[in-house]
Amino acid sequence: MTLHLALIPIVFLVTLLACSVYLFGADSSYGANQIALVLTACVAALVGRRAGVSWAQAQDGIIDGIAVGLAPILILLAVGMLIGSWILCGTVPAMIYYGVEVLNPGIFYAASAAICAIVALSIGSSWTVAGTLGIGLMGISASFELSPAITAGAIVSGAYFGDKLSPMSDTTNLASAATGVDLFAHIRHMLWTTIPSFALTLIIFAFMGSADAAPPQEIAELQQALASEFNIGLHLLLPLLVMLTLVYKRLPAYPSIVVSALIGVVFALLFQPEAVHKLAGDEAGTGAGFALLKGVWISLFSGFSSHSDNAFLNELLSKGGMSSMLNTVWLILCALGLGGVLERTGILRYLLGLTLRGVKSAGSLITATVMTCLGTNILAADQFISVALPGRMFVNEYERFGLSRLNLSRTLEDSGTLTSALIPWNTCGAYMSATLGVATFSYAPFAFFNLLCPLVAILYGFMHFALKPLEPEADDTTEEAR
Repeated sequence: MTLHLALIPIVFLVTLLACSVYLFGADSSYGANQIALVLTACVAALVGRRAGVSWAQAQDGIIDGIAVGLAPILILLAVGMLIGSWILCGTVPAMIYYGVEVLNPGIFYAASAAICAIVALSIGSSWTVAGTLGIGLMGISASFELSPAITAGAIVSGAYFGDKLSPMSDTTNLASAATGVDLFAHIRHMLWTTIPSFALTLIIFAFMGSADAAPPQEIAELQQALASEFNIGLHLLLPLLVMLTLVYKRLPAYPSIVVSALIGVVFALLFQPEAVHKLAGDEAGTGAGFALLKGVWISLFSGFSSHSDNAFLNELLSKGGMSSMLNTVWLILCALGLGGVLERTGILRYLLGLTLRGVKSAGSLITATVMTCLGTNILAADQFISVALPGRMFVNEYERFGLSRLNLSRTLEDSGTLTSALIPWNTCGAYMSATLGVATFSYAPFAFFNLLCPLVAILYGFMHFALKPLEPEADDTTEEAR
């Protein structure tokens, strides 16, 4: 592989994506970006042929790349079911109804980030937090007439803070395993970059709090509209509690979400039969029982559709269903297919290896790690690859500079874990956008924690601050774990 060959698909991708955004704007992720990714995969396969990689090998790379994303795709489809059933059963409306009473618009952004951080820390899943609390917080934000982009940025910031530090998080365990360090030593070392970054994030959100929210009369009208369409009560929050309990008990995400969606179906049948009949639109007279079955079935595959007299409520609650996630699934499949080709042809590893050539100090080493993780998130479109691949690549380099592998594991999370949510075609960015209903590039400037933490890591590197040295007598991680 040579530099000019490796750059051909990258230049091609950047050019096509730029044209896509220019021509289609915010709608570029609804097909145009997918075409750009597929065409770039073809170009990468042709480049691979020049480097001795057959089409069969490139195709295997596509299949392997897509296989990495099958679990996230299943979760994404399950979240679509969850959103539809939870709106129909009244869980999301109840979260909005009580949320506008409890939360103050002036501190809403900071409070949203803090709430998501606490819950994500306890369950170890940013995706679950966004798919449950995030949906309710987005609804409350709309009720207050606050910015959806800033709200989504606050939710993402809080969710990834908790995910990054939780011992139950997949990426936390992956980063420690990829570098061979003790899990809790890894978490303790992350506090140096994570706590200052999140504290600054909360301060920024506190200053961004708005006192010019919707007037009390409009809030009261929204609550009245919710109460007229749904039988509101605190008991409707039980599906949320069950969901968080299942994840806290370390049950796999997919069955936990499906079970929670089905609990929403049961609650809809028990407490919202009028809403179920209304969603079914049973003009044909199929009978009460079949109408109920039809209504809950629709909520799972097509989502909830509100037809109240309140236009704002209709816009707020008309969402969910598996079908709402299909475009995101399309995007993920195309992105992971491209990532698989780039990895199988050796283009990805060659480009990442170039970052090591300019490493002269601890600061430049950490900068190279951050940029490599970011580049992997962009090219491979998967958070796990952006942690595991650089983790294997940089171990010897950190030891060569006399640095403990704890510094590497921390930087992998500071960059690989956090920047994944900022890339529209990455599995994480696509998920957050689809779940929260805000384009990735719209919320990314306000995901302050995800932006600040990599910068803090680089700053520490050049200042040589909070960098644990390599202990020659014994593995530093073992010592710290004792």
